Amino acid sequence: MGDNQHLYPVEVVWTGNRGNGTKTYQGYGREHEVRVAGKPAIAGSSDPVFRGDGTKHNPEELLVAALSSCHMLWYLHLAAEAGVVVTGYVDSAVGTLAEHGKDGRFTEVVLKPLVTITADSDPERAASVHEDAHHACFIANSVNFPVRCEPRIVIESV
Repeated sequence: MGDNQHLYPVEVVWTGNRGNGTKTYQGYGREHEVRVAGKPAIAGSSDPVFRGDGTKHNPEELLVAALSSCHMLWYLHLAAEAGVVVTGYVDSAVGTLAEHGKDGRFTEVVLKPLVTITADSDPERAASVHEDAHHACFIANSVNFPVRCEPRIVIESV
């Protein structure tokens, strides 16, 4: 009994038909929208190296963002439970994609959160909570490449 299942319906709509569809590889746009009911659409494209529009989000960036935000949300939850008071959190995450001919895959994502805590919080505990957050993150548990975390903890200046 009892495992919960959650569904996440997302609609992806191609908006890059320039009049001739995919008649030629060069002739169509990679633009699309990511839509979730009741939320603003996210304008997407492929990376410019893959003939995309660099002013729009690409799937690779969205995957890195999903890993980063999942880790952050778990971290904040577990920090609160551990008595660590977080007052700021900024992650400069980087994903590495390796291409081999027509194949490509992520080889790793490195999360680099800069976490600000109050002076009465334990910096060692604040650092160790990252390991717990990593193991709890649903997205990190779903990918087949390493997700590393290189946190920095700073104490809030008064």
